Amino acid sequence: MSVVLNQDAEEHPTTFCYQVNGSCPRTVHPLGIQLAIYLACAAGMLTTVLGNLFVVFAVSYFKVLHTPTNFLLLSLALADMFLGLLVLPLSSIRSVEGCWFFGDFLCHLHTYLDTLFCLTSIFHLCFISIDRHYAICEPLLYPSKFTVRVALRYILAGWGLPAAYTAFLLYTDVGERGLRQWLKEMPCVGSCQLPFNKFWGWLNFPMFFFPCLIMISLYVKIFVVATRQAKQISNLSKRLAGATKRERKAAKTLGITVGVYLLCWLPFTTDTMVDSLLNFTTPALVFDIFIWLAYFNSACNPIIYVFSCRWFRKALKLILSREIFSLRTATIDLYQE
Repeated sequence: MSVVLNQDAEEHPTTFCYQVNGSCPRTVHPLGIQLAIYLACAAGMLTTVLGNLFVVFAVSYFKVLHTPTNFLLLSLALADMFLGLLVLPLSSIRSVEGCWFFGDFLCHLHTYLDTLFCLTSIFHLCFISIDRHYAICEPLLYPSKFTVRVALRYILAGWGLPAAYTAFLLYTDVGERGLRQWLKEMPCVGSCQLPFNKFWGWLNFPMFFFPCLIMISLYVKIFVVATRQAKQISNLSKRLAGATKRERKAAKTLGITVGVYLLCWLPFTTDTMVDSLLNFTTPALVFDIFIWLAYFNSACNPIIYVFSCRWFRKALKLILSREIFSLRTATIDLYQE
């Protein structure tokens, strides 16, 4: 029997990530399937990086877009772009190979950046919903309540709170010491699964749930107020009516963005929370699909802007046609019909 096992090990040397006791099993795909998955991941990364890069450049370049709301959009696009640039390449290799080959330091850093960028996205969406709430529900007070300075404070909080929270969990032993008594087994070697990651879903669920609850509540109120305003819009002056219509369209676009975010992230967040109660029975393939569905959200926002925002389409056309090299292009009114 031992001879047969040794022969099988020699014939299948890549069955495990490392030739050590406790190593994780390695996923072995036929070469064609492996290349197809890598190409799909590369296409996803390229879409995420380039799409959000367009948003960052457009908001930075065109002066008419220098508004509190668009600065929040720019910061959100930066988080999504960095996710595609710094996190997804290593996540692709881990998903395809089923192993982590890059050591403990990069494992911690990768997990830190992954969590940071994802939490930063939801914080920014929450702050954008607050901005839209003021713009639609209190239009007369909005210019004084939501200034560029206020937007910058929200941006600082949107990055600072997730950075501090994630650093506390990953780079201190408080969480590990507090949860060690609940762990029945340590992660296998080569999984990049930190000891307390089995409770990661429970720890992160409030960070996902409460901002989403705030966003949903605000957008319900925005929808009610916007519907009432639509009935009154015929009594407004043409200029004020145009501004109100633009605010309502922006609120609708951002509402779609929040809805897509929920659709992309809810399966992963729910699974990581419930799976720990079911002794981690989710198949690896299904879990990877949930992870990449969540990652896919970072590529969705620019696509939503293309179909929903006239200003983004005009900016994209100017960028692709290289008209941005003209000094006058930066002052073009992208909102003009």
